[in-house]
Amino acid sequence: MMFPQQWSSPCGNQCTHKYSALMQIPWRVFCKKGCDADGDTWEDCLGECNEICYKDPVLKDHQWSAYIDRSPGAENYSTECFNACVAGCAFRFSVSSEIVSQVHPNRPPKPCLESKPQQSLVDPPRSSEDLPCTSA
Repeated sequence: MMFPQQWSSPCGNQCTHKYSALMQIPWRVFCKKGCDADGDTWEDCLGECNEICYKDPVLKDHQWSAYIDRSPGAENYSTECFNACVAGCAFRFSVSSEIVSQVHPNRPPKPCLESKPQQSLVDPPRSSEDLPCTSA
């Protein structure tokens, strides 16, 4: 007789335990994707996490096609996805939490937004030359 904890791999069970809260179900799924990744090494698994969790163009040389990629999309969701997937890889390859904490996605950093000078909400005072003439 099989018990529920035997229905999935030990790696999958660790993901279920780590992401047990109801609101963490999506991250549990991505953790299990790390467990089931095709790569045979820790590095291969991390590469698959990058592919799974970040939007890339589906059609080569067509940046717009990234919108049809099935990854989470929003940057904070992609980061959470990546962290969960890496956790699955770590469970699978028995990697220590110290090494896991040093892993970052291989994505270029977002460009810094230049701060534009704020415009005043109050119009500057007009000189008498700027006022329309009301004489007839």
